[in-house]
Amino acid sequence: MPELIPEPRYARFARDAGTCVLDDPLLDVGPGAEGAARWLRRELGPATGWELPAPAAGEACGERAVIRLVLRPELARSVGPESYELHVTQRWVLLEGADPAGLFYAAQTLRQLLGPEAHRRAPAAPGREWRLPVGGVQDGPRFGWRGMMLDVARHFMPKDGVLRYVDLLAAHKLNVLHLHLTDDQGWRVEIKRHPRLTEVGAWRPRSRWGHRASPLWNETPHGGFYTQDDIREIVAYAAERHVRVVPEIDVPGHSQAAIAAYPELGNTDVVDTGALEVWDDWGINENVLAPTEAVLRFYEGVFEELLELFPADVSPFVHVGGDECPKEQWRASALAQERIRELGVDGEDGLQSWFIRHFGGWLAERGRRLIGWDEILEGGLAPGAAVSSWRGYAGGIAAAEAGHDVVMCPEQQVYLDHRQADGPDEPMPIGYVRSLEDVYRFEPVPPKLSPQAASHVLGAQANVWTEVMENQGRVDYQVFPRLAAFAEVVWSRLPEPGERDYAGFEARMGTHYRRLDALGVDYRPPGGPLPWQRRPGVLGRPIEGEPPNV
Repeated sequence: MPELIPEPRYARFARDAGTCVLDDPLLDVGPGAEGAARWLRRELGPATGWELPAPAAGEACGERAVIRLVLRPELARSVGPESYELHVTQRWVLLEGADPAGLFYAAQTLRQLLGPEAHRRAPAAPGREWRLPVGGVQDGPRFGWRGMMLDVARHFMPKDGVLRYVDLLAAHKLNVLHLHLTDDQGWRVEIKRHPRLTEVGAWRPRSRWGHRASPLWNETPHGGFYTQDDIREIVAYAAERHVRVVPEIDVPGHSQAAIAAYPELGNTDVVDTGALEVWDDWGINENVLAPTEAVLRFYEGVFEELLELFPADVSPFVHVGGDECPKEQWRASALAQERIRELGVDGEDGLQSWFIRHFGGWLAERGRRLIGWDEILEGGLAPGAAVSSWRGYAGGIAAAEAGHDVVMCPEQQVYLDHRQADGPDEPMPIGYVRSLEDVYRFEPVPPKLSPQAASHVLGAQANVWTEVMENQGRVDYQVFPRLAAFAEVVWSRLPEPGERDYAGFEARMGTHYRRLDALGVDYRPPGGPLPWQRRPGVLGRPIEGEPPNV
């Protein structure tokens, strides 16, 4: 059996059926299959040397093998959306997709079947013969939301790095990139009507080196942002690879970078907001937005520009954060207290809910859906709003039982900033140990959910917070290989967590590590960090024991 990741629903390759030799094959492209054809020519050409020309009209293929790409919509009825079939004989290869996304995933499986060398950006060894085992695959995803949240606010990742992660998600049949674009430590998207958000808010003078308990500092100023053209490129690049990009703008907490740029956004009657800078530390910041109509209008302007950058057909959801909003400034603010009385809301918690409900309605009027962290449940949600359940399963369970859609991302299970082992060499160790096996045994749908509520679980995502990930190599180390296990959880129809064949997955990872090598991924090796992956003497925040199931 070929060592495919994620594991397909059905695959059969007989040992005695022979192989299909692909020596400069032809590519026969059916209607609607042009996107998969472009991807195959672009991605397989450098390693194989294939040009993949189309057969000439009436041409007999003769000795040349043929790869055929075909849309077959009836697969959506029998297998589901994003599904595909792949058939290999000794003379031809047939890729059939229920839709363009399914055909794209068939092409990803084809590249895996060709071997790790097919992931290279330059020709493989001279004389390399490209063969496929004769057989077939029928496959389709368990969930429609298979995502990763990438925090580019705490440590900025340049555009090329984001495009690279789009490719890595697509290679694992993941289809959502949630970009955390704003926080106390930086504002990362150009907003033309409010230029100081990036002129001021995208830069901080220094950064804490390690967890917030660490006494060490990196005194190099840090920053960066994506221009609107950058965002358009990221969104279009992702759409070509069937990855939806979900932008996140955090309100009303996690907002010091915005307040540093525009002090009137803050609670000016209790804080000298004009003295604030972009925050250089980690943790929960007390500087939150003021509950005024002027602040709502400001952020409506932000979202108006954002919606133009993230079209509804590829980014139907907009994330508004909504988490970790301290209330001390609102309690001390006469303006905020008067606002509570005017609105008739339930105290400071009601103010936070007022913020979220306002933007939920505002987005719905424009054909979008709000999604936010599970704190947005407090005070009630507008119809159509969805929840990212991060503090555990409880928020997701409550939301699903109330009829709201849910994305499961409990920090105790799938926060990839958490450490992968308990050894002393783990760099800046954060949180509970979440090993490759732990992630493989993550189950997005809690057993206590009723069947009707379970239908509201859109899927799951792994979250990557970057306070202690200062560059691409550190992100790679924390994300891989665990993202491969997560991808199998959300794509494949696995048994219950305790019954999953982790040994079989681990064996398949032997080949997958070679794919990651070919792709240039600086993953954590099974034996532990390599010398240059360690960060000796830099404090983290490890938590001992098993994580609670909450």
